[in-house]
Amino acid sequence: MDTQIIERVIDLAVQIQQIPAPTFHEAKRGEFMRDYFRKEKLSAVEIDGIGNVYACLPGLGSEPPVVLSAHLDTVFPLDTNLSVEKIPDKVAGPGIGDNSVGLAGLIGLLWMIREKNIELKSDLWLVANIGEEGLGDLRGIVEVVNRFADRAKAYIVLEGMALGQVYHRGLGVQRYRINVNTPGGHSWVDHGKPSAVHELTAIVADLLEIPLGETPRTTMNVGVISGGTSVNTIASKAYVELDLRSEDLAALDQLVGSVKAKLNSYQKKSVQVEAELIGKRPAGEIPQDHPLVELASSSLEQVGIQPRFNIGSTDANIPLSLGYPAICLGLTTGNGAHTLGEYINIPPLQLGLEQLQLIIKGLDEL
Repeated sequence: MDTQIIERVIDLAVQIQQIPAPTFHEAKRGEFMRDYFRKEKLSAVEIDGIGNVYACLPGLGSEPPVVLSAHLDTVFPLDTNLSVEKIPDKVAGPGIGDNSVGLAGLIGLLWMIREKNIELKSDLWLVANIGEEGLGDLRGIVEVVNRFADRAKAYIVLEGMALGQVYHRGLGVQRYRINVNTPGGHSWVDHGKPSAVHELTAIVADLLEIPLGETPRTTMNVGVISGGTSVNTIASKAYVELDLRSEDLAALDQLVGSVKAKLNSYQKKSVQVEAELIGKRPAGEIPQDHPLVELASSSLEQVGIQPRFNIGSTDANIPLSLGYPAICLGLTTGNGAHTLGEYINIPPLQLGLEQLQLIIKGLDEL
């Protein structure tokens, strides 16, 4: 591969990273991708009604299309300092790996296909979708899958920093906002009345006592806590946001039941506790011996990487949950995802793009 392609992909990734795109605010980054797709003279370029960006590289035959996607959004607020540091063999900056380099990889693959004069039988749809992170609840990829449904030969999801992983199983996730409401009052005059903050902290401590299984692996995380009015006010409102995950749907349902049972025990005349479902990522999988998984595995082996088969919560959850062939792949390695110290390694990117090109070409034969 021309090393200039790698340099161009990195430069493009930085351009993308410099456009803030927290979940629900992806429009400017989406417009950038649309304009870039047009610059590359792709067909059927458009932004749909919710902000997903589509472009097509037409194939030569009548084979079902292949859908290759990468998410636009990041976990970082609009006012985050997006400064980038380039050091030998690395690029560091918030969101550079998750998922700016994934988006740049859509274009990088196109450059490779053209450099090698590869002719594809299937239409290749490149999609930059919204709503993968946080409370986006995968709503972007839901719309993508609604559009192509079972007409797609395969759905391939790109993430920046998981090179070597083949995610062929979607991890079930349920997210709740636990709201506590009380009458509140003055910290001195009304001392002794229930405080939403006090009740909520007791609830969290109690929830953390719920045993979590190692097999199947099951997790619980309190990611956000907020509430109260002032230091001298008995809080009338408080909430936490809770993330529950498991490799096994039955175990996840059992954990949800345990959480709700705990919450019910805190209901009182002057204390109202409510569990509001704010996110649900369905589980699904294709077997390790599925032709798509085997193609991804052999493609990694051809570039000298030992494949690792995994489960994760990604955009691939949606097509997998519907029984469609789908995998999630990485393009390079790195560390610090979702932190200000996020970085990617540059040298492995060549292997990641070569892996991707082998998969896309190999899908012509499936």
